[in-house]
Amino acid sequence: MDTADFDRLAELLDGGLPVSEIHTDRPSPARIYDYWLGGKNNYPVDREVAETIMALAPTTPASIRENRDFLLRAVRQLAEQGIDQFLDIGCGLPFAPNVHEVAQSVIPDARVAYVDSDPIVLRHAHALMERSDPQHIAVIRADLRQPEAILRHPDALRVLDFDKPVGILLVAVLHFIAASEEPERLVSELTVEFPAGSHLVISHGTADFNNEGVLEATDHYHSTSSYNPRTGASIEALFTGMPLITPGLVPIAQWPDVSVPAHAEQFGMYAGIARKEAPGRQ
Repeated sequence: MDTADFDRLAELLDGGLPVSEIHTDRPSPARIYDYWLGGKNNYPVDREVAETIMALAPTTPASIRENRDFLLRAVRQLAEQGIDQFLDIGCGLPFAPNVHEVAQSVIPDARVAYVDSDPIVLRHAHALMERSDPQHIAVIRADLRQPEAILRHPDALRVLDFDKPVGILLVAVLHFIAASEEPERLVSELTVEFPAGSHLVISHGTADFNNEGVLEATDHYHSTSSYNPRTGASIEALFTGMPLITPGLVPIAQWPDVSVPAHAEQFGMYAGIARKEAPGRQ
């Protein structure tokens, strides 16, 4: 661990994170993602796994950047349509511009509840985002696998108005949920709480475009967590019956513009947004 690593660790400890929860000897999906984006909040063990995956699937960093761009495009479009609150689950480490910055550039009073299960992610997010604007930003430690804990969290209830439409962001997170964990059920339990006019934003890894390379890389990703690339049809099912808005579920670089060159498919991810049309379950 170099000097910068020790400085970061000291900052986290000073913020009250228990020593037992800081694992710099294990790779973290959030820190690997940060490395691929060009961030500095990662450790040698994260970089080693990231480089191994890149050797098998060289377009991975480009895919991650494209995923980030999709997230920001989606947030801006929803804000321009009047959505002024967002629930960002699996938010990852802060990386500018963040969701609240994009949303608030359109609607200054927009509110965001960031959710992640990684304690280091939460410490960084709390220090850099919630403290700067606690009225409009909440940082919540919770796991997508327990929707009720997210929806009933006092900070979610503090920041979000469950009687108004919300943008639910499940960006590059559902592919960490195994089939046995029933991802469709988890999505349904999340969306049922929000009214008509809410939108569900999903991006998800796939092996549809490069099956061999993705599946080899998947084996290495299992050193950090379960990674489950899915087919386009399986990803569309995750929208649990909510109708997709134009252009539907498409390769990630082609949302919302399908005129982007076909080589966009190399990025190995699908993306789409659905709109909830009726209260309760769809």
